[in-house]
Amino acid sequence: MAAKYKSDFLNVLDQRGFIHQISDAEGLDALAAKGRITAYVGYDATATSIHIGNLITVTLLYWLQETGHRPISLMGGGTSMVGDPSFRDEQRQLLTVEKINANIESIKKVYGRILRYGDSPDIDVEGGEGTMLALKENNAIMANNADWLLKLNYVEFLRDVGRHFSVNRMLSFDSVKTRLDREHSLSFLEFNYMIMQGYDFVELNRRYDCVLQMGGSDQWGNIINGVDLSHRMGGPQLYALTTPLLMTSSGQKMGKTASGAVWLNGDLFSPYEFWQYFRNTEDADVGKFLKIFTRLPLEEIARLEALGGAEINEAKKILATEVTAIVHGREAAEQSARTASTTFEAGALDLSLPTAELAMSELKSGVGLLAALVLAGLATSNGEARRAIQSGAIRVNDVVITDERLALSEANLLPEGVVKLSSGRKKHALLKPV
Repeated sequence: MAAKYKSDFLNVLDQRGFIHQISDAEGLDALAAKGRITAYVGYDATATSIHIGNLITVTLLYWLQETGHRPISLMGGGTSMVGDPSFRDEQRQLLTVEKINANIESIKKVYGRILRYGDSPDIDVEGGEGTMLALKENNAIMANNADWLLKLNYVEFLRDVGRHFSVNRMLSFDSVKTRLDREHSLSFLEFNYMIMQGYDFVELNRRYDCVLQMGGSDQWGNIINGVDLSHRMGGPQLYALTTPLLMTSSGQKMGKTASGAVWLNGDLFSPYEFWQYFRNTEDADVGKFLKIFTRLPLEEIARLEALGGAEINEAKKILATEVTAIVHGREAAEQSARTASTTFEAGALDLSLPTAELAMSELKSGVGLLAALVLAGLATSNGEARRAIQSGAIRVNDVVITDERLALSEANLLPEGVVKLSSGRKKHALLKPV
């Protein structure tokens, strides 16, 4: 593929399908071609894990680092106290400082598997500038905007920063207009979010000479605020880059399942479930997902993408294994592949399938099949479980069940001491009494 840009960084992003918008493509390209740049992506700690949509932007930071530049993963210890209102119908639940810090501790492990933060396996995000691990020139930095946002003097902040924001312009952003057009209230607290995010960019430029903010396309308005703020405050030229909203070929938003979001932490979404999610990729999306989510060479991706018929399933397995290895480690990825092979190809029981535990006393008393399916994560509600049974999709120990009133008991235990539950051909789980 012919190079479109002068810099390796933008060429990699372009060839792999990451670029949606760039505020000044020519200027950013020239800067990245000239020498090392520093760029960041911000992540609010509103949950104990980031999800697959965040994996796209973490991968942006990975390719930034691989092409010789310095990435910053910014934890929103301060902005998480407000919550991003973008394209939401209602205000996020307000979190305590303790909960936010616990979330940061939980999610930061993922970044250490993808980015190089230095020689230490630990990533310290609480000690301010002095503890940022950037031992080599392009080692990643993990920053926390609580270090500066929680120390601001409100009146001074309004005078020095707030005066540069036009309410008229802020109301014109799609993320805000969508909320107001639906006649849903937008609190003054939330309205401050875009000011805080814009200030983050300026502060990161001051501290680390950061010149680029990246994010999803829904963050374009917030990112541009930071670019404009730097200009209005007499700072240097800053840049914005966003990725497209990732949709499947059938028109579905990437990263949603019947049971919820595809989380990157294994305690919320197991490595096996993660592997299976990518194994079930639609045929038309295999090439696109290989480019975005894996590190395979483009030539190899082109070969896999060209496979037809049943051979495309081999490409899907490679996709699933490579992405799972990045997020959960190579051992977990290969174990997930073996589990799938045992379950689907050999027809045997693999005890590493996702497992839900319940008390043996409950099983002895009888557990309703509807409740068991919800407990095992094969349905989100009794109603969904009932519809699945009525459609003939549910099996217990590989036997189709049509009675929604069935109660599972000790009699259903296999010799391995578990009950195997299945929904359709691709979703399986074990029920284990303890």
